[in-house]
Parts: sequence; structure tokens; C-alpha cells
Amino acid sequence: MKRNIAIVGAGFSGAVIANQLASAGHQVEVFESRNHVAGNCYSERDSETGVMVHLYGPHIFHTDIERAWEFVNRYAEFKPYVNRVKAITNNRVFTLPINLLTINQFFGKTMRPAEAQQFLASLGDKSIENPTTFEEQALRFVGRELYEAFFKTYTVKQWGLQPSELPASILKRLPVRFNYDDNYFSHKYQGMPAEGYTALVENILAVPGVTVHLNTMFDPALKSDYDHVFYSGPIDAWFKHAEGRLPYRTLDFETFRDSGDYQGNAVINYCDDAKPYTRITEHKHFSPWESHERTVCYMEYSRQCGETDIPYYPIRLARDKQQLEKYVNLARKESNVTFVGRLGTYRYLDMDVTINEALITADKFLEAASSKARMPAFTIDPLA
Repeated sequence: MKRNIAIVGAGFSGAVIANQLASAGHQVEVFESRNHVAGNCYSERDSETGVMVHLYGPHIFHTDIERAWEFVNRYAEFKPYVNRVKAITNNRVFTLPINLLTINQFFGKTMRPAEAQQFLASLGDKSIENPTTFEEQALRFVGRELYEAFFKTYTVKQWGLQPSELPASILKRLPVRFNYDDNYFSHKYQGMPAEGYTALVENILAVPGVTVHLNTMFDPALKSDYDHVFYSGPIDAWFKHAEGRLPYRTLDFETFRDSGDYQGNAVINYCDDAKPYTRITEHKHFSPWESHERTVCYMEYSRQCGETDIPYYPIRLARDKQQLEKYVNLARKESNVTFVGRLGTYRYLDMDVTINEALITADKFLEAASSKARMPAFTIDPLA
């Protein structure tokens, strides 16, 4: 039975679900409040330099999920790309994530892997048996010197909170390597779409049965006009912030252009308080297969998200999850609405996870439609 589907948001979540449901014969309308598709992954050519710019900050595709990798390669040519991040602290340049080169440079040593591992273990605070905060996790596993050089101030600039206020789980995502591997990611597949993310998302949406409405807000009151709604906007906005606004961090970018090569690398983090920004990204280095005489860079600043700002990172402290639980309970009482994606589930998601979850959500909808079962408000538990 053909269904009439509304999808709110034309980022990866909305685009992938639209693609899958329209390909199965359903009629899909996509509503996007901005004047473009691709959400925060939007990319465009800079008119002055010709460089492909990631307008809302850099996105590097990296995954071990075969299905997600196969899906995106169906709709774009992906070029190999390795993200090699540098960090400046105390007027010195180091490699991130912390690896054998970082450790040897920082401490002025020439240690082999086993020696470095033993040395770093000797620096850790063994009195912290069960780290619960970011700060405790860092002190336990890398010691005070590396913590203060690379993590402490950067964390304050990024999150607006002291590391002692953040959960230990944040630092668990930052590996320490005891070899000279400076690839920021460790996934099997890593790359960039040759023509940018906007073209990728446009191709995903370019299937019969999909209609895209740009510059169009979707009023929840219109949900009865559709057999089902997939909502990838902020979950609290759907309920008109009845339980208060969920807190996010947002980003500001200061753009500047130069001739030649400004910093010699795509990403350089500024880990101390000598600079107010968290990093500088030089976008020509995200497309190393292209050649440009000029360059365009972003100085990136993080701050608390206001009512009119673009939400980037959910904070998800304990009190925020309590607030989220109230919205999840409201969502589960909705009929024929499924909340998806980073904003719809209030979780930080990489692109590959977003795409994979969207594919799973589409699968579940098609199964439910064929069996006339009820589609749940969430296919992935946002409280997990």
C-alpha cells in the first residue's frame, strides 16, 4: 500500500529515509527550513578562491560500517582522504591523537613503544581507580602534564565547562597510540566525496517520488495530513520547548583568505589559552586532489547555543538527560511520528552512524507497513 510520507529535515537522516521509502514506491515530501539540502554537512565552492568549503565546519567520512560505505559510494565518487591533525600548545606543534611521536617530542625522549607505554603509565594518577569525570579519566591514563597541555584548556573552550564537570566517556573517544600512526581515525574506510557533500545529498534525494520543499518550516499540526512523519529536527522544538530548551553548543566561524598555503594542514587545534578559538581549518587541504592558488580558512569558536543559533553538539550532562527523558516520554505518546538523527534523538552522531540508523529506520518502516504494525517513535533508544 502506497503511503504519503512527510520528512522534516534534508540532512543525511531525512535524505536517506526519503531515498529508501520513495524507492519502495511511497510518495515522500521533504521539508527543509534552510535554503539548501545536506544540513550541517553542506558544502559549496567559495566564490573568491574556488575552494570547496565545508560551510558549517569540516566533515570527514570515516566508517567501519559496510552498508553505510556502500550506500554513499552509490551516489558519489569518494576520494581517499586521511585526516592528520596538528595541535599547538605552549608555542610548539605536535601531532594528534597523542601517539609515540607526540610523547617523544613532548618529553624530549626517544622511547620505543613498550618504553613509552610504561612511561605513560608511571605518569598516571593511580589513586583514581574509577574515573567518572573527563579530568579524572585524563589524569588516570595520561598524567597531569599531557592533560594540561592538550585537553584541559581546549575542553573549556569547546564545551564551556570545566573537565571536572564532564563525563569520562568524552575522553574515551580520544585514543593514545604507542606507534607513529598519525591518522586521526582508525576506521577501515575513510574519504571525501569528490564534488562535496551537497552533491552527494542531492543525488540521494534525486529519486522518483521525492519532492523537496526548501525554506519551509513544518508545523507539527500538519502531521494528520500524512500517513507518517519522520522528524529530524530538535526534539524539544517539536513540543514547542514545553519542558525547556535542551542545551547545545554552537559554532561561530571567522573566515579569512590568503594566497598560497596558510598553515600547511587541514586542521590545527589550539590547545592552550593563547588563542580564543579552538582550531583553524584550511579547506583546500580537504580536497588534496584539487589545485588552488588562493586559500580560505575558518577560525572556529564554540559557545552556548542560543534560541536562533544552529545547534551542533548536544551536551548531555546528567541533568540534560533527565530533561531529555521527559521529551522522550512525550514522543512515545505521539502517533505516526518517528524521531530520527542527531537532533531528533539528542545524540552526537557521526555521518556514518546517522546514515546507518536512517537505513535501519527505513527498513523498520517498510516492515511495519507491510504487516500493518505500528511504527515506534524511536528505532534507536535516545536514552541508551
